[in-house]
Amino acid sequence: MRFIIFVLVIYSTSLFSKDPSNYKNLFEEPPLRVLFVGNSYFYYNDSLHNHVRRMVEETFPDKKESLEFKSATIGGSRLSHHNIDHLLSYKNISVSQPFQVVILQGGSGEVLDAKSRRQFKIQSKKLINKIKKTGAIPVLYMIHAYVEPHENYDPNMINQIIDVYEKSGSENNTLVFPVGIAFKNAYSLKPSIQLHKDFDGTHPDILGTYLSACVVFATLYKKDPTRLDYDYYGEIDSSDAKLLQDVAKETVEKYFDITL
Repeated sequence: MRFIIFVLVIYSTSLFSKDPSNYKNLFEEPPLRVLFVGNSYFYYNDSLHNHVRRMVEETFPDKKESLEFKSATIGGSRLSHHNIDHLLSYKNISVSQPFQVVILQGGSGEVLDAKSRRQFKIQSKKLINKIKKTGAIPVLYMIHAYVEPHENYDPNMINQIIDVYEKSGSENNTLVFPVGIAFKNAYSLKPSIQLHKDFDGTHPDILGTYLSACVVFATLYKKDPTRLDYDYYGEIDSSDAKLLQDVAKETVEKYFDITL
């Protein structure tokens, strides 16, 4: 009898895996009011916030009617393009109480050159400080890297992304969702999986959005994504869902040195 052993190799980094040190004490109660601020990486494929919300509804059915998830996105935007003051005034966007968590996603171009990286550093600090003043918890959403056929594809781009987001997180004592690392881990495990739109190599395909949602859900709610039944109403194949849930779980556990 022949046995085939599959080994899941999870990429991580030691620079930020246990920082901020108080992560384990955050989100003692499941956040009900969450704002996503970003661009098309969020709104593609029925919007990331919708997928995360459905995962939360499945896990906390008694909280379903209390959830207020909002997504504010501008195509091709960078952090500086968002009117964060308007968004944080929660009544402006029909939310009943102040947000508990605000998720910031920068533009992919903000990691490509030194000038853009400096601006990301300045803008992330500015937005994070404003978010903290409202009592909300800011989180940086680490983006994924380009893949082929994108004209700026570079296999080392993910390392630049990790460096930019982790430095900002560390300097501002702010949590980072390791989404970009999860993409890398999934491709390392199954190179043929399609996490990006094949026509541009930058926007997430539905499997990329599903993986991102699993990472956000696992980090924000400290719950094991492999226990989820959610498969986008049957649109995601069970084997793909299982693989991506496993990757999300192991990425989050290793990144934050926790057990879900």
